[in-house]
Amino acid sequence: MDRAAIVHENFLRRVAAGEFPAPVSGLSPAQVGLSPAELVRLFRSQVLSRQLDRRSRQMQKEKTGFYTIGSSGHEGNAAIAAALRANDMAFLHYRDAAFLIQRMAEVPGQTPVFDLLTSFAAAAADPVSGGRHKVLGSHDLFVPPQTSTIASHLPKAMGTAYSIGLSRRLEVPGRVLATDSIVLCSFGDASLNHSTAQGAINTACWSAFQGAPMPLLLVCEDNGIGISTRSPEGWVRASMAERPGLTYFSASGLDLLETFAVACEAARHVRDRRKPAFLHLQCVRLYGHAGADVQTAYLDRAEVEAAEADDPLLHSARILIVSGVLSAEQVLAIYRDIEQQVEHVARHVASLPPLKGAAQVARSLVPPRKAVAPLPPVARAERADMFAAEQARMDKPQHMARLLNWALSDLMLADRSIVLAGEDIGPKGGVYHVTARLHARFGANRVINTLLDEQSILGLAIGLAHNGFLPIPEIQFLAYLHNAEDQLRGEAATLSFFSNGRFANPMVVRIAGLGYQKGFGGHFHNDNSLAVLRDIPGLVIACPSNGRDAVLMLREAHRLAREEQRVVVFLEPIALYMTRDLHEEGDGRWTFDYPLPDAENDPAAARGIAVYGKGTDLAIISYANGFYLSLEAEKILREQHGLKLRVIDLRWLAPLDEKAIARAVAPCSG
Repeated sequence: MDRAAIVHENFLRRVAAGEFPAPVSGLSPAQVGLSPAELVRLFRSQVLSRQLDRRSRQMQKEKTGFYTIGSSGHEGNAAIAAALRANDMAFLHYRDAAFLIQRMAEVPGQTPVFDLLTSFAAAAADPVSGGRHKVLGSHDLFVPPQTSTIASHLPKAMGTAYSIGLSRRLEVPGRVLATDSIVLCSFGDASLNHSTAQGAINTACWSAFQGAPMPLLLVCEDNGIGISTRSPEGWVRASMAERPGLTYFSASGLDLLETFAVACEAARHVRDRRKPAFLHLQCVRLYGHAGADVQTAYLDRAEVEAAEADDPLLHSARILIVSGVLSAEQVLAIYRDIEQQVEHVARHVASLPPLKGAAQVARSLVPPRKAVAPLPPVARAERADMFAAEQARMDKPQHMARLLNWALSDLMLADRSIVLAGEDIGPKGGVYHVTARLHARFGANRVINTLLDEQSILGLAIGLAHNGFLPIPEIQFLAYLHNAEDQLRGEAATLSFFSNGRFANPMVVRIAGLGYQKGFGGHFHNDNSLAVLRDIPGLVIACPSNGRDAVLMLREAHRLAREEQRVVVFLEPIALYMTRDLHEEGDGRWTFDYPLPDAENDPAAARGIAVYGKGTDLAIISYANGFYLSLEAEKILREQHGLKLRVIDLRWLAPLDEKAIARAVAPCSG
């Protein structure tokens, strides 16, 4: 008999016999403010989570299901859901089915049994991911789906919490979250040790320490083990209880009443003080990590049985019976009724078809277009005032860095939802001065100087996008992205995919990169490592070679994010930021007039490739620095060798316009 069956039989036998684990808290429902009906509802959520876990393993045996990482032992998190509002955004640990079920129970029209069973079966009818992956999520319930990348959801939870206070100060018209809401983020004790988690928690504390509102409730569900690696006893408390800027709470997840009481206290602290809190929830893990995991390979049988004896459902049954809310027979009736309900729906789900073919699977990689009103026109006087000190320069051709600075200014003036964030982008204006004067023009709320943590920068951007902002984060150098690339790969660029297009986090990520310095080698400042970006499905990559294109392409990137909800990486070639000349010193061939934001300078002109020249002897294809150097080579080949060339600037590196490239080189193929 497997451990799931043993836990099941133990529950039936011990409830019938009145053999319960010792009480944890001694609290009564009345003491914590739970009515009998509310307590029963919590228990039903716990039982449904348990029965779904059991059914997922049976479905795997029958080859009708594909996911067995369960929530058994963690069902106390149902009480945390009850302590929050249904519109408090929740980024959930993958063992939090009971939380989601409880939240569903509070909102009419939800179908948790069908939703979760179809996700186990990877059925196309799955209303969350559309059959792409088992995730816990619901657009209507403010639960964005999470992947299984360890702790990767903590940075965006931090960013979302920060966005709530920012939305109060900036009054963004597209705000999603109530200004008095909070954000929950749950994770396991093993995940707490991941650098991603540590960085996000540090950023939350760093922000709160300075007085920034950070209404974030962090819930660490501590079952003492990460797959097979034990967590040192007392480590979670020792490492988190005295963190500056963070208030620590602790509760036993075995006891619904204690969990509810402490969760209410923690949520009230976060909501009232707008400060982060850490809720340390002690749990047990039943059945092992997943279906294929045999716990007795690394745990003594006595340890496994001790955890099973502390089954949270047994604790809840005792509370219900001792409190006089239900009899033992009624507890068992609920357990069996829900078991039969799950079995009935599972038989139906087994007949539902999966997605058919790669095209159907990939369909949600690109988010649906968003119905947005045109941006209101900018008053001429307001724009003239903003650029008053630079008017003389604006009448002359300029290099790329300055043109990008003006483009950002015009975009921020037109679109009040834009927020910039990054290292040194504030008063300093960035390492290359692309954001110079923006902090003075638009203020610290829209030009945010961040701490030096790329994961937190991108997490902040994702969180801002969840709450109606259009973030334009900056990564200072391309190589720095590799410290945080999963925030794009595993989170931002895949949100639409895992939510079947229901969620999106549009943004434009500015990254300075590519080779630029002679005699200063190494991978951190002369970096062409684009492969990691090209490898991310759904990501748009723009890479301009000249100032005019840079302005128009940045406006097009903004349009893609605002109207098509895309995640765009805007890669800026450092070597060309200040470049003015092309062929010889003083020729000024690489400075350009600033394209005004009017009908005559449509960003559509910057879509696709650009072709320079009409020669048919040879075609050179490149981008950014390579395009610039190719134009130098074209002059030499033309003047010294009589060759007639065309040089093609790719401009957009993903997706590549393959048909346009083929058409452009066709005349040279003979």
